[in-house]
Amino acid sequence: MTTLEDAGMNTCGPELPAMFDGMKLAAVATVLYIIVRCLNLKSTTSPPEVVYQETPLSRYLFKTCPMLTKEYIPPLLWGKSGHLQTALYGKMGRINTPKPCGVRKFLPMQDGATASFDLFEARADHSTGDDITMVICPGIGNHSEKNYIRTFVDYSQRQGYRCAVLNHLGALPDMELTSPRMFTYGCTWEYAAMVGYIKRALPETLLVVVGFSLGGNIVCKFLGENRSNQDRVACCITVCQGYSALRAQETFLQWDQCRRLYNFVLADNMKKLILNHRSSLLGLNSSNIGDADLGRLYAATSLMQIDDSIMRKFHGYSSLKEYYEKESCVHHLHKVTVPLLLVNSSDDPLIHQSLLDIPRTLAEKMPNVIFALTQHGGHLGFFEGAVLFPQPLTWMDKVIVEYTNAICHWEKNLPACQRSSNRDSNACLQSTGDTLSG
Repeated sequence: MTTLEDAGMNTCGPELPAMFDGMKLAAVATVLYIIVRCLNLKSTTSPPEVVYQETPLSRYLFKTCPMLTKEYIPPLLWGKSGHLQTALYGKMGRINTPKPCGVRKFLPMQDGATASFDLFEARADHSTGDDITMVICPGIGNHSEKNYIRTFVDYSQRQGYRCAVLNHLGALPDMELTSPRMFTYGCTWEYAAMVGYIKRALPETLLVVVGFSLGGNIVCKFLGENRSNQDRVACCITVCQGYSALRAQETFLQWDQCRRLYNFVLADNMKKLILNHRSSLLGLNSSNIGDADLGRLYAATSLMQIDDSIMRKFHGYSSLKEYYEKESCVHHLHKVTVPLLLVNSSDDPLIHQSLLDIPRTLAEKMPNVIFALTQHGGHLGFFEGAVLFPQPLTWMDKVIVEYTNAICHWEKNLPACQRSSNRDSNACLQSTGDTLSG
């Protein structure tokens, strides 16, 4: 005999497993949705957005630089996430990193600081037959021993380029400071010293200026600060720079793209770098840094707090706003007349979209400027690959060398007085500058 209680149990029994199956399905669907969203798997690949003016040089470049017009294809499973591209760059730099052999040079500065750079000789003849040196400025707190720099240098050497890589002041772990000063966002002194040394030691070499992230700001500011800084420079390429420190730091306080979290991580790394040199920064007589400043540094959780308590005081800026204004390349970009390639990525979590109006507007107004904006790539990632594993060389490495090769061949075919190797402050230079800015 069946009771009402038994009937109720028989009725509910089959529904419970079905309900749990539904919950499992919903959980799996939720996880898959999060993965698809986080990895940006639905995003399609596309060629870079390129902003430029129609000139004989730009037409030539698009014929000889196919990477500027063809699809950039990141690894399928994770390469469309700017966060993962950035994280992989930050943690590993590159995979299968080569170890090029160079010679370290030390340059005494007028204020007692000691700048250093590593010089790597070319391992093949350049396709033009010319002597060409890349003068490279790395990203924040970086130096020649970083994996992404080593990979780029090795590739450039094999393409016939000598490479000089600046070691940011205070960045090398085994090199003590000789003055109470470290690198800053836009100080060009050490980079200028390296370039000056190369020009004196190698009077026949042609220069290619390359800057990564913060280094991009430094090299553009250097070229625009003094017209003579552009002598013998064939071209300039920057990757993933922010152009305006004042506008960039305002966006670092936003949670959009987890930018505030990145700000905290960068600040923590910068804090460790400064504290490694606290004896030099505090102990030398000419130091502008005191115990109170060091106390504020310990409590800092953002780059702005570190810049205000420590970095701006290296050069005596009275306020944080003055420091950011004076150290940004945005006020100098319009004075750069050599061919200039500015590369950024749309999914770079460190560079807010509003900052990209600066290079876009510049490229629309100046005939020597090309702005290339990729859809993917993160911050200094730009990994390429099929599904999971990235290739040792990145899109960034290849496009810099391809663009530089094209410019060098263009230079080779110019009239003698218009070549970068012969430019100085004479009438020929003025005529060339008028042509580029007209």
